[in-house]
Amino acid sequence: MLGLMQQQSLLISSLIEFSDQHHGDGEVVSRRVEGDIHRYTWSDVARRSRQVANALDAQKLPEGTRIATLAWNGYRHLELYFGVSGSGRVLHTMNPRLHPEQLAWIANHAEDQVLCFDMTFLPLVQAVHSHCKTITQFVALCDADKLPEGTGIPNLVSYEAWMGQQPSTYDWPQLDENTACSLCYTSGTTGNPKGALYSHRSTVLHAYAAALPDSMCISARDSILPVVPMFHVNAWGIPYSAAMAGAKLVFPGPALDGKSVYELIEAEGVTFAAGVPTVWQMLLGHMAPAGLKFSTLNRTVIGGSACPPAMIDAFRQNYNVDVLHAWGMTELSPLGTVCTLKNKHLSLPAEQQMKLRMKQGRCIFGIDMKIVDAEGQALPHDGKSAGDLLVKGPWVIASYYKQEGGNPLVDGWFPTGDVATIDTDGFMQITDRSKDVIKSGGEWISSIDVENIAMAHPAVAMAACIGMRHPKWDERPIVCVVKKPGADVTREALLAFYEGKTAKWQIPDDVVFVDAIPLGGTGKMLKTRLREQLADYVLPGL
Repeated sequence: MLGLMQQQSLLISSLIEFSDQHHGDGEVVSRRVEGDIHRYTWSDVARRSRQVANALDAQKLPEGTRIATLAWNGYRHLELYFGVSGSGRVLHTMNPRLHPEQLAWIANHAEDQVLCFDMTFLPLVQAVHSHCKTITQFVALCDADKLPEGTGIPNLVSYEAWMGQQPSTYDWPQLDENTACSLCYTSGTTGNPKGALYSHRSTVLHAYAAALPDSMCISARDSILPVVPMFHVNAWGIPYSAAMAGAKLVFPGPALDGKSVYELIEAEGVTFAAGVPTVWQMLLGHMAPAGLKFSTLNRTVIGGSACPPAMIDAFRQNYNVDVLHAWGMTELSPLGTVCTLKNKHLSLPAEQQMKLRMKQGRCIFGIDMKIVDAEGQALPHDGKSAGDLLVKGPWVIASYYKQEGGNPLVDGWFPTGDVATIDTDGFMQITDRSKDVIKSGGEWISSIDVENIAMAHPAVAMAACIGMRHPKWDERPIVCVVKKPGADVTREALLAFYEGKTAKWQIPDDVVFVDAIPLGGTGKMLKTRLREQLADYVLPGL
């Protein structure tokens, strides 16, 4: 027997129509590339998204056409989120921090036909446009009178000229909810990037789950600052969840330094922010010397890479901001877990609560996960057994775009490449990437644990632990350290700092001071490149 309920597809267009009808006067604030502050409402977003859809129709671009963006977090990028996907085309957000050759490869692989870009990236587009074989229309995200002449880019128009004269009425197509809506490529640290092709259904379900109280707890009472880029897994789905809830959105544009982010948080009454640890490090580095405090910010989601315990402590103890540790991947749209405590944990001593907060957290509804050993056998969720982390769910990929890399699934589960533990309450903790875990004398050493201890030292700005070959122990850890400006610490002092904080055999054999640790396009440490830089390094005593 079937239920007697209406059938209605889960579509991205329904999100913007809902926010228009029920939260039309809700604010969307953007710091523009030009440096000024732009303000308008969710109804304005909806109106201009419909104009974008009409502009695409006017070019007679069929459903499924890939429309690429190279843009910061801002109101025009938001309009493309809804106008492109809502009209049945596929929004392809490209990461401008990738190498130009890689960007051209991605654009050709995706067969993009239109590229919309912020003027910041004009030199980048000038460098790659002739290598992008399928793009026939270039759109600069600016006013008509701000479009420069003599760019050398064919078929270049301003965004406002392209869509501004289009009608603001539009009948959104009633698509199959499994229709593709957006495309995001992995960062491609090894080999060519691979595309994750999201559907309307997967994106709307992800938006529901991300807004749940034990996830990001997004509501119409929030003023949200997504510092995580809109070109990085759709800003973790926050633009969709914000439209669903009618929350105020605040976009930082290209100004991601600590001073600019702090001033925007205070000026716009931001209650919730999301970003990677490197951005929050700059923010805290700006606030502490000046004795600044937050007046409205009460929580932040930190993901992208492991959040150092010292950063969680600083936010909670110094600024009364709750840090929600999160974990996800491009292949998961991206959310997999968020670290929120259960009722029974609220009465625990602060030290025990902190041990839980350091973990990546519990599955949000829709995600299932397990850990397995080298033979693929499931391991117990006892908080001690570490194994390869596998996941599945309605917003987890089944295959990569164009079947690149073949079938990634193992018996229906997606192998994340992470090594993790899961405790009896479901709290998952990443102990390492499978390619970064260090095996010394037959025992595993977590590079993340080594890095977290180093990051707790007041003189350390950033730390990366890698394994080095050893004739007796197979591998031994060393820690590469970037010192804070004006701070000083010796190798001996930092190694002594480890004593009593971890087992002696897990203390790194050496400290290597470096000017910078290489970062990928999404802010993750590139340990492969770090190993290349230290190709001639020899462990002490060898």
